[in-house]
Amino acid sequence: MERGLFGALVLLLIWVPIPLGSNRPWAWALLEVAVMAILAAWSLLWAIGRVRASEALVRAWPALAVLAAWLAHVGLTIVPLPAPWIELLSPESARMQRLTDAIGIVRESMTLSVDPAASRGFLLKSIAYTSAFVLVLALANSRARIRALTHALVYAAVVQAAYAILMHLGDATSEHFGTVIHHGPRASGTYVNPNHLAGYLEVTLAIGIGLMIAGLSDRRSEGWRKAVRHLLEWMLSPRMMVRLALCVLVVALTATHSRMGNAAFFAALLVTGLVGIALSRHATRNTVILLASLVAIDLAILGSWFGIERVAQRIEQTTVGDVRQREEPAEHALAIVRDYPVFGAGPGSFYGTFPRYRPETITEFFDYTHNDFVQVAAETGILGLGLLGLLVAMTLAAALRAQWQRRDPLMRGLSFACLMGVTSILIHSWVDFNLQIPANATLFMVLLALGWISLHHDRRGAEMPRLRQ
Repeated sequence: MERGLFGALVLLLIWVPIPLGSNRPWAWALLEVAVMAILAAWSLLWAIGRVRASEALVRAWPALAVLAAWLAHVGLTIVPLPAPWIELLSPESARMQRLTDAIGIVRESMTLSVDPAASRGFLLKSIAYTSAFVLVLALANSRARIRALTHALVYAAVVQAAYAILMHLGDATSEHFGTVIHHGPRASGTYVNPNHLAGYLEVTLAIGIGLMIAGLSDRRSEGWRKAVRHLLEWMLSPRMMVRLALCVLVVALTATHSRMGNAAFFAALLVTGLVGIALSRHATRNTVILLASLVAIDLAILGSWFGIERVAQRIEQTTVGDVRQREEPAEHALAIVRDYPVFGAGPGSFYGTFPRYRPETITEFFDYTHNDFVQVAAETGILGLGLLGLLVAMTLAAALRAQWQRRDPLMRGLSFACLMGVTSILIHSWVDFNLQIPANATLFMVLLALGWISLHHDRRGAEMPRLRQ
C-alpha cells in the first residue's frame, strides 16, 4: 500500500504542470484533494503500525514546526475574533471592515483578513504544499524511491520541454484547457506565461544536474583503451540519458526567452557550483568537468542554436520603462505592508487590496505583484514572510551541511539540486511570481524536502563506503 501511495504521489507531481500549471480553481482543487488524500492514507497506515516514519521525516522536525506555525498563522487570519481584538492586532483591517457600519451593518466580530474567502482558499493551498513536503519526506525513504522520484520529474520535464519547443518552432496557437496559448513568440508549453515555464524548468534542471553529480565516478583511466571503455560505458548508462535530458531542458529554457529565468538559472549554477566545490570535501575532478560542460556546451553551443541571442537581445533592449513596469506594482504594494505590518491584509487578498493603493498611472489589473517577497509580506505580514524565510534558510543550511559532511554521491547530488533550484527560484522571484503558481510552488516544496533528505537519509550507512549502487 505504501508503494501504491508513492506511485500516486509521483503521478500527481507529473500531472500538476499540465493543466496550465494547475493555476485554475478546478486544477488546484484537484491538487489539494489528491495530495491530502494521499497524506491521509499514509497517516492511517502509520497510525495502525503498517508503515514507519522515515529518518528524514523525523529529523526534519524543525521544518515541520515552522510549517505548522505558518499554517496556524494563515488559519488565524480567517478566525472571527472580537472587534476590539482586531482593532488592537490590525487597526487598518478593523478600519476597513468598519466601513460597512455606514450601511447599517455593525460587526461584533471581525477577521484579521480583509478578504476571508480568499484567505480560506490560500489556507487550502498552503495545506496542500505542506502535505507534498511531508509526503516526499515520508515516502521517498529508500535510494530506489529517491531515484525513481527524481528521474520521473526530470523525464516528465523533458516531455513538457519537447512539447514547448515543437509548438514554438511551429509558431502554433493552441487551446489548452479552455485557454488560448500563442506559442510562436516564446515557448510556453502547458503554461500561459513563458516565465512560469522557465521557473518549472529551473527546478527540474537543478534536479537533473543533481542526478548527474550523483552518478559521477572518480575512476581514472590508465591508458587509452580503458579511457575508451569508460567513455562507452558512460554513453550506454542511464547517466547519458540524463545528460541528453538536460540538453533538451536547456533548449526549452532558452526558447522561453525569459530574461530573469535564464539569468537566474546560470547564476545559480555558477554560484552553487563554486559553493559546492568549496564545501565538499569529497568533490571529484569530474564534478568540475560536468559543471564546466553545462556552461560551455549548453550555453555556448545549444543556446546559440536555439535562440540564446534572442534572450541576450531582450536583455539589451530592456528599457527603464520595462523595469518600472515590473517594479511599480511591488513598489506600491509596500504601502500595504506599512498599513498591515504584522499579519498582512490577508493571505490571497492582494488582487482585491491593491486597487486601493494603485496610482492612476497604473491602468492594468494585477493579480500578483511580480515580486513574491513583497506579495508574501503584503498578504501575510512580516510575520508570515519571516516564517517562510526561516523555512528556506533552515533548508539551505541543511543542504550546505550535506555538501560538507556527506560522502554518499546521491545525497551530495540531492543537496546540490536543492541549493541550486532554491537559489534560482529566489533570484527569479524578485521580478516574477512563480511561487504563486500551484505547480511551481509544489515542486519548490519538493526541492525543500530533497534538501532535508540529503542530510538525514540513511545517515549511518551512507557514511561508509558503499559496495553497490
